[in-house]
Amino acid sequence: MLTDYDIHLFNEGSHFRLYEKLGCHVDAEGAHFAVWAPNADFVSVIGDFNGWNRQAAPLAPRKNSGIWVGHIPGVRQGHCYKFHLHSRVAGYQVDKADPYAVACEAPPKTASVVWSIDDYQWQDAAWLAERSRVPNHIRPISIYELHLGSWRRGDNNAILGYRDLAEPLARYTSDMGFTHVELMPIMEHPFYGSWGYQVTGYFAPTARYGTPQDFMYFVDVLHQHGVGVILDWVPAHFPTDEHALGFFDGTHLYEHADPRKGFHPDWTTYIYNYGRNEVQAFLISSAISWLDRYHIDGLRVDGVASMLYLDYSREPDQWVPNPDGSNENWEAVSFLRRLNETIYGQYPDAIMVAEESTAWPGVTRATNHDGLGFGFKWDMGWMHDTLEYLSRDPVHRRYHHDEITFRGVYMYSENYVLPLSHDEVVHGKGSLLSRFPGDDWRKLAQLRLLFGYMFAQPGKKLLFMGSELGQWGEWNQEASIDWHLLGFERHAGVSKWVSDLNHMYRNEPALHERDVETDAMVWLDAEDRDGSSLALMRRGNDDRVRVACVFNFTPIPRRDHRIGLPFAGVWRELLNSDAAVYGGSGEGNRGQVEATATPHHGQPCSAPISLPPFGCVFLRAETP
Repeated sequence: MLTDYDIHLFNEGSHFRLYEKLGCHVDAEGAHFAVWAPNADFVSVIGDFNGWNRQAAPLAPRKNSGIWVGHIPGVRQGHCYKFHLHSRVAGYQVDKADPYAVACEAPPKTASVVWSIDDYQWQDAAWLAERSRVPNHIRPISIYELHLGSWRRGDNNAILGYRDLAEPLARYTSDMGFTHVELMPIMEHPFYGSWGYQVTGYFAPTARYGTPQDFMYFVDVLHQHGVGVILDWVPAHFPTDEHALGFFDGTHLYEHADPRKGFHPDWTTYIYNYGRNEVQAFLISSAISWLDRYHIDGLRVDGVASMLYLDYSREPDQWVPNPDGSNENWEAVSFLRRLNETIYGQYPDAIMVAEESTAWPGVTRATNHDGLGFGFKWDMGWMHDTLEYLSRDPVHRRYHHDEITFRGVYMYSENYVLPLSHDEVVHGKGSLLSRFPGDDWRKLAQLRLLFGYMFAQPGKKLLFMGSELGQWGEWNQEASIDWHLLGFERHAGVSKWVSDLNHMYRNEPALHERDVETDAMVWLDAEDRDGSSLALMRRGNDDRVRVACVFNFTPIPRRDHRIGLPFAGVWRELLNSDAAVYGGSGEGNRGQVEATATPHHGQPCSAPISLPPFGCVFLRAETP
């Protein structure tokens, strides 16, 4: 099963389907086991099939590879197991979970579980064929981010499983117009409160919600409803739990031995040794396994900034500079480039997104042009600036106009996703809604305005669960989002607004086709500081396809507000955030405006429009 060539590829760091070779694999007589532990002098498999006897099932070293192998008869699916390792270093002994396990016990238990997933019959061939038809950069991508354990709960606040959630989530996101869901990490993790960001099972969907086949069913159902699935994936660090990867064989096998490189001070976790070939192969195999075995559509790579800098979140005496004194982690850079080259080489229609919060150049540039090779990067700057601006009293916004327009300086520097993620509704930040000044009506109007501004900007979209309801409180991982709010007219209006934005975004090529082109957007008016308004134009591949987007960041309605437009004639009002159906005051343009050959804002034509309070209006040119 494990060939000499497999071992050669593993040791040189270029075997990227190690889940097919290492770990546990069931056959008709029992199971094959293989584990990498080069500094052990004795390794055995312990489990409920041998009374956890450390001497009952020893493994044998495979030449000089550092891999221990063996076949144990009588082992069956569902048996629990660990590897017992005795290190040649100071006699260290430990029982470790299988790094390549396909299934784990439900926490707080920590054993791996013998499991096969070969029997699942996928029904998503149509989705996979459609996925590759249009490149991701020119297709609409609107992502609904969620935490599986708290999106919806059952009776008595019970956590629901993959199969319980599949149909409701698929129907909901499809009806709401989202193109994808993004799951906070579902890889096995010991502490529920880490939200999955401290992973111990890099190849195993968490048993909290069911079996691996249950998770396959979950993905399959989403795909059959036309909704893609993106997973948060965490190669930046891992927890120090004894059963996990840390100090695996009595040495720092997966992590750097020097704590200045191998220990994360903020998260009290270990940091991978990206310069070790076998570690690179382990991580890239994990990434490939989710796309291969579970038909995942893409990965959002967590904590990229923490990987790129040797001094990330460290004091001057807590890190080791490069020989030239620089702070770039070139081993991590090499790993990320290899990761993206491998993913896109095997799955060219995958979505690879970096959560990278600094100005590192070329995150989404091709690796052969000195980039990291990601498809997209979260635009954290847009998120921070926009929320900071909208948290200000409207009378002061005129003095901070640059916060809302600054993105225009850099918006073509990378291929961006605009995130309003879970990070913005936790740790005392409150909900999005709670940040805005004013009474309830004004808060809800500004929430709709925020969403409208996001959908008008070039870049893909991401919204965390609960925000589409106008949730008042912070996200609580121990309960459902506040579904009862849909019983209130104004909150139902916010939900409908998000749905209508999604459907407009998907149906209007001007709002997504040229997202990564330098002419995707032009400002019509970015200088109205005193009025705190903005106007911009989006265009599609067909130059006649234009959508004008106009915003009022004050509570004062602007009637006869003139905007420049490229074409004379009728411009149809696609959406108006102040419509009564969304909970607004009903200020609008009766469905359309008429542009005449009156130059304005550097455009040959213009039209007076009614711009509602805390509102936004989307206008599309009828074909001239």
